[in-house]
Amino acid sequence: MKPVTLSTERLLLRPFEPSDAAAVHTACQDPEIPRWTSVSSPYSRADAERFVGTVAPEGWRDDTTYTFAVVTRADGSLVGSMGLVRLAQLRTPERQAELGYWTAKEHRGKGYTAEAARAVLRWAFRDLGVERMEWLAEAGNEGSWAVARKVGFQREGTLRAKLVAGGTRRDVWIGSLLPSDLPPEPAPPTAAPTTVADRTPYLPHRG
Repeated sequence: MKPVTLSTERLLLRPFEPSDAAAVHTACQDPEIPRWTSVSSPYSRADAERFVGTVAPEGWRDDTTYTFAVVTRADGSLVGSMGLVRLAQLRTPERQAELGYWTAKEHRGKGYTAEAARAVLRWAFRDLGVERMEWLAEAGNEGSWAVARKVGFQREGTLRAKLVAGGTRRDVWIGSLLPSDLPPEPAPPTAAPTTVADRTPYLPHRG
C-alpha cells in the first residue's frame, strides 16, 4: 500500500516522518500510553526513531499496519498515532481490520481522536473495502472506549485472558463497527449526503 494522507477540519493524518521522533518520544513518556498499549516502557529516543523511520514505513510497505501521524493543521503539533492494525484479513472474504490509537496527554479531551478516527474509518470502508472494523482494548481502558463509543462502535463483550501483558493474562473488551453504522458523510448543499454500504450481504441473527 502506498501511504496516503487524510485531512479533517482541524487535523492532518499523514505518514510518520523521521522528524516526528522527538514528539513521539515525548508523548510516550506519559505512563498511560504504555499502560494501555503495546508501547514499551521505558521508551527511549531510539525506540521513537525506530518507530517513525522503520516500523511505520514498513507497515505500509508490507500491508501489515497502516499508521498515521495525527497532527494539528494549525501548528503541526503531534496529537497522536492512529491506524489500522492486524490486517491479515483485510483482503480475505472476511474483509476485516482493527482500529488502534493513542493520544498525547496534552491533546486529550478536545475531540481530536474521534475526529481522526472518523476519517480513517471512512477511508477504510470506502477505499479499502473493509466490511467489519474491530476495536480491542484491555478491559478497563475507559478512555479508549469513550472514543470508540463516540464514533459508533458497539461493544460486543469481553474476551477472557486474551491479552498477555506484564507476565499476566488480562481480559480484553471487543467492539465492532460496520459501514452501515456510520452516519452519512456531510456533503455540499447542492449534493446529497453519501453513505457507505456493506458490500457482502449481511444476515444478522434474530434469535
